[in-house]
Amino acid sequence: MSINNEELRHLRTVGDVKTFIECKVRGLPLPKPTKFLPIEQIASVMPIQPPFLFLSEASVSAHGANAKYKISGQEFFLQGHFKDNPVLPASIMLEALGQLGVLFLLEAQIGEAGKTVDPKMIFFTSCEGVRCHRVCRPGDVLSLSIKPKRLKLPLATFEGQIRVGQEKAAIAEEITLTFAFAEETAQPAAVAAPADAVGKQIESSGSQPTAVTA
Repeated sequence: MSINNEELRHLRTVGDVKTFIECKVRGLPLPKPTKFLPIEQIASVMPIQPPFLFLSEASVSAHGANAKYKISGQEFFLQGHFKDNPVLPASIMLEALGQLGVLFLLEAQIGEAGKTVDPKMIFFTSCEGVRCHRVCRPGDVLSLSIKPKRLKLPLATFEGQIRVGQEKAAIAEEITLTFAFAEETAQPAAVAAPADAVGKQIESSGSQPTAVTA
């Protein structure tokens, strides 16, 4: 087994190295390297935008995605949840995990070669096995992670969890999104034959003329 420096250039995590070596040993195609995305890049690809975007930074690999989000205390929904006692709603924690699933679909290059997931066609479908273990408040930094369980058009199912430090905050056994690939760009039309050449072909065949595109 031979390995050159160029192949190692984009390996950034222990998981990347393990997967790389496994693929090399088994003669499989090499996996895509882990992508690290700052908030600017996340916002540039996501259909969901601030103030309803709950991913401040993220990393995406072929095996899943991780992200962080710090509760600033300025989120609009905290004004009423609850009076004089701001608490991050559990539904927002699930929303954040779902957003990480969306980012995975857009950045992990899933599906058939040459096809990309349409960001306008990803929607939340269902959530199963949800358990909240910890109240999250302003100042907490959420560490989110999702792993794909099933990816088969038009459904993508993930397991997800949120931690604050070493404490478990929330778990979802299954979060399912529906998605679709973007339509392929139309190929340029074939160049029409010159009109005089078409006319000669019609004369020689003896058939009735058909409309000729200008």
